[in-house]
Amino acid sequence: MTPKARLSSAIDLLCAIENHPRRPADATANQFFRDRRFIGGGDRRAISGIVWDVLRKWKRLHWHLTPIDGGASPRLLCAASLIFSGEAVSDVARLFDGDRFAQSPLSMREARGLEALAGRTLDDAAMPQDVRLEYPKFLEETLVARFGDRLEEEMRAMDAPAPLDLRVNLLKSDRASAKKNLAEEQIHVTETPLSPWGLRAPSRLSVTGTAAFKEGWIEIHDEGSQLIAACVDPQPGERIVDFCAGAGGKTLALAMLMENRGHITACDVSAPRLEGAVKRLRRAGVHNVERHIFTSGDKWVKRREGRFDRVLVDAPCSGSGTWRRNPDARIHLSRNDIEELVVKQARILDTAARLVRPGGRLVYATCSLLPAENEDQIAAFCQRHDAFSPTAPDSAHLPPHLRGEKQLSLTPATNHTDGFFAATLVRKDA
Repeated sequence: MTPKARLSSAIDLLCAIENHPRRPADATANQFFRDRRFIGGGDRRAISGIVWDVLRKWKRLHWHLTPIDGGASPRLLCAASLIFSGEAVSDVARLFDGDRFAQSPLSMREARGLEALAGRTLDDAAMPQDVRLEYPKFLEETLVARFGDRLEEEMRAMDAPAPLDLRVNLLKSDRASAKKNLAEEQIHVTETPLSPWGLRAPSRLSVTGTAAFKEGWIEIHDEGSQLIAACVDPQPGERIVDFCAGAGGKTLALAMLMENRGHITACDVSAPRLEGAVKRLRRAGVHNVERHIFTSGDKWVKRREGRFDRVLVDAPCSGSGTWRRNPDARIHLSRNDIEELVVKQARILDTAARLVRPGGRLVYATCSLLPAENEDQIAAFCQRHDAFSPTAPDSAHLPPHLRGEKQLSLTPATNHTDGFFAATLVRKDA
């Protein structure tokens, strides 16, 4: 595709994302490219790169474009993003020439608006802090309290594209072998500093076509998320529940740590998500997992109270720890979303806790940076359930400096992972 065609497709994709504000941008992008299978891999990456660059600069671009008559359209957002990335205004304007596969020519209003950006920098001293650092205004007090003088560093880390993290599947391979196999296919990775099973590529490369992926030697898995499995620290032969399993990413890691011995029940309310785990489990060589779909009036928990050694609750959350991967999530997040999620998380925790046997462990995790979903949620749970108390995971799979922590908190700036939180709780013996 020509640069003009790529830009035109990026504008079309951004329009699609704006038309589905409650749908994750990556889901919209996946559908967009499925409907246009003629677009090759390199062009897909280029088109996505333009759009994700806009999403990362969303508030700042709108701040610059708001004074323009008509405001910030997808056309102007994509064009302005290219200009702030170093393209000359005249060069960007030439991409709108109305040729086949190109966008229609700029109107006089659009052309004047882009010309006004010449010589400007993306960040402007007149910007409010929430605009300059790209976070929801309603979270300002929370984020300032959370990070203090590190707020800018942490929010800037959210603007950087995330690397590609992989987890080596020890049921089929080891880190050195997987690293070598990937290098043979021109994918060069380094070992992650925190996870003993992690490999990291500096950019988002496609690995799904490699032999290492097809044979189940590796899985795409952020290093921070790998450490959640380490906090659970399941032992071979135990009975485990992954209470909000989704497509089974952490289920796979738990099965690996259990050496395929014992039993894992992967639960979720979504049948399509759990169904998506089947192929992954088969590819990874996992055979100690059964699935359970929660339905209205389900008696599954009641019939299995106190039977499990460890229960993982990877709770639905704001996803604020994943903004570097999903910058659209911060655009649409509202105060009401947080309030609803906190109630849902508490309900899920209360239900999942019933499954833990005396002496067993409950691990609560989110990919959130917000205390309301993390520390405050655990404090409230412990007030409601005095049979549970915080404990350090003391897992040999965790780095030594994290083993004594009753609550694990990771951020992109500090740990070079997505933002994650995990708390380990032990149920008192009967």
